[in-house]
Amino acid sequence: MGASLTKLISVAVAHAELESGTDLEALMGTMEGEPIYDLYPIGNRFQVWENTKRYYRHFFDVVQPAIQGFTPVSQSIGEKGVVEEYDIVVRHPGENATTTHRIIAMLTFGEERLSGERMYSDDKLFKLMFGPLWNELTPIPPR
Repeated sequence: MGASLTKLISVAVAHAELESGTDLEALMGTMEGEPIYDLYPIGNRFQVWENTKRYYRHFFDVVQPAIQGFTPVSQSIGEKGVVEEYDIVVRHPGENATTTHRIIAMLTFGEERLSGERMYSDDKLFKLMFGPLWNELTPIPPR
């Protein structure tokens, strides 16, 4: 028997808050198993624990400093996960002007903690977000 829906929601909320910090171990403590990150509409993914750690190290070191601001658009909670929608203002490396990107991310529930995310955004934001993993992404298999 897994954690209650209330407990899983609290883990998702903690995860989202930890993404604005720099504590990699605490953030990874909200994950379980071999996380899967599916990216849409490009239809690619990365998975496994070590790649998740690599992603968040890059996120803390490169992506966070590039974020100039963000605006929450909506949040929905369901039995499979928490969906968050944001407009993110980014200054991409080597560019003077900022760009705004819409992202929708579903933090997916595992048995006790999070099992990964499904994200919807544009290639430019994804290339920044997933930097060193970009060329290692693999196609999402058909269901």
